[in-house]
Amino acid sequence: MSGEQFIAQKAALAVKDLYGAELPASMFQVGVTRKDFEGDYTLVVFPLLKTSRKAPAPTAQEIGEWFVANCPEISAFNAVQGFLNLSLGNVYWRENLQEIAADSGFGSLPPTGRRVMVEFSSPNTNKPLHLGHIRNNLLGDSVSSLLKAAGDEVIKSTLVNDRGVHICKSMYAWEKLFNGATPQSTGKKGDHLVGDCYVAYAQLEKEHPEVIDDVHKMLVQWEEGDKHVRDLWATMNGWVFDGFEQTYKALGISFDRTYYEHETYLLGKELVQKGLEMGVFVKDPDGSVWCDLTADGLDRKLLLRSDGTSVYMTQDLGTAERRFAEYDLDSHVYVVGNEQNYHFQVLKLVLKKLGFAWADQIFHLSYGMVELPEGKMKSREGTVVDADDLIEKMYQEAKATSEASGKLEGLPDDEKERLYRMIGLGALKYFILKVDPKKTMLFDPKESIDFNGNTGPFIQYTHARICSILRKAAESGISAGVSSDASLSPKEIRLVKLLAGYPQKVAEAAAAYSPALIANYAYDLAKEFNQYYQQTQILKEPDAVLLSMRLELIDLLARTLRKAMGILGIELPERM
Repeated sequence: MSGEQFIAQKAALAVKDLYGAELPASMFQVGVTRKDFEGDYTLVVFPLLKTSRKAPAPTAQEIGEWFVANCPEISAFNAVQGFLNLSLGNVYWRENLQEIAADSGFGSLPPTGRRVMVEFSSPNTNKPLHLGHIRNNLLGDSVSSLLKAAGDEVIKSTLVNDRGVHICKSMYAWEKLFNGATPQSTGKKGDHLVGDCYVAYAQLEKEHPEVIDDVHKMLVQWEEGDKHVRDLWATMNGWVFDGFEQTYKALGISFDRTYYEHETYLLGKELVQKGLEMGVFVKDPDGSVWCDLTADGLDRKLLLRSDGTSVYMTQDLGTAERRFAEYDLDSHVYVVGNEQNYHFQVLKLVLKKLGFAWADQIFHLSYGMVELPEGKMKSREGTVVDADDLIEKMYQEAKATSEASGKLEGLPDDEKERLYRMIGLGALKYFILKVDPKKTMLFDPKESIDFNGNTGPFIQYTHARICSILRKAAESGISAGVSSDASLSPKEIRLVKLLAGYPQKVAEAAAAYSPALIANYAYDLAKEFNQYYQQTQILKEPDAVLLSMRLELIDLLARTLRKAMGILGIELPERM
């Protein structure tokens, strides 16, 4: 039970005793006390004045006196006009700590009955994954974990954009410029080789703009099922898929369902035909099909080109219908960068015009771009930061920083290598996920790997430190537990308050689709423990009751850090 729920339940008893009125606990407004006032939780008294038939100040005073007289958990109160600030004492926090310790599922909220699909990654098969994709993947994966922790049933999906003009550009360049090169003959990952083709095409078109006509012909041939074009397409996509899988594995990313645009774009064409029959779409004299959204404050949206080929919007319409039909979804979250805000505004509106009631259940989780100290990335110019290169760079940074700090001295080499990977990946994930999704962010590998400050390695090191204390206690035969005689210091009460707030933080973060709230909660917890550790004896504590309680407390801190960082996809080592 949270502190807010506890106060609300007791307040209902107070009102019944004092004023003879039975009010449900849900009616009482309780919040965390503002930092400039003394107390833990504040009861808002104004809604109770009709019941008390008194002014705010005496009502708050009477209820406060009732709390102190009838609740041993309440140590003090102060009334400020219509606000009753209540301080919870040792009894409450000790019982709260015992409750948390007994709850094996602490932090996981009850099932909501909602089924949610989260689509993320959704790469094009004409280039390897880059830093921007990394933010997308980490955000999508962590939001999925966050919604699961909040009680939703979650389906992680990706839509691979494996057809279209952009894909044909890489195919065209490979045929004209790459002399039959393969991943095997070049020693390159397949997605890197195809990415080179895409960059080469951009230069070719710059010098010979007319080649775009050949590319469009290739797309028409693909849609008509031309064997040569289809075979080349399948081969080059196969190279890319192999490369993607290696990168996903390195990031710890997986999907429950993968959709391919070549399987869904025809569904979209069927919906376009349906829209024409309904009169919500129009066909221009050149054969192209449009949806006129000018009356809705937008513009005309192309749905089919004059040659009959589809566009992104076409396949998104078809894919959305298939997903809601297949899974009976309550909600669908698209994790896509903010440059596509308009696209999803149009998608929802077009689906509404087609008569789909679930169109309002679509949510675009729009996130800001990732920039580097040297500026923005441009894939056509080949100036992106490759995801594979960045993962390797993070490993090297972790290795160099760990060796310089001496933190891993004495460990076997294979254990060091495992930890370098864990620290590097943890630094990368945390640095990206601690930033609110809506914000554009600047990524600095060196800053992310610091063992101090708001970083992944700092939290990893804190967890390892707690595990070291617990190991030594176990080796000495000392058990953890909270007895009714245990008395908590102000610092320990602060830690229990932070722990007790974790379920509410999960709910808050899930509602906002923001793993950043969980990341920064984990940092606050780790920072608070380190301050506590510097000021408090744990293993050297002579009082057996206090020692057992402190071991239980730090064990719960470690468990909660693992759960919070697990939502971010970050492993915490036991030794470091």
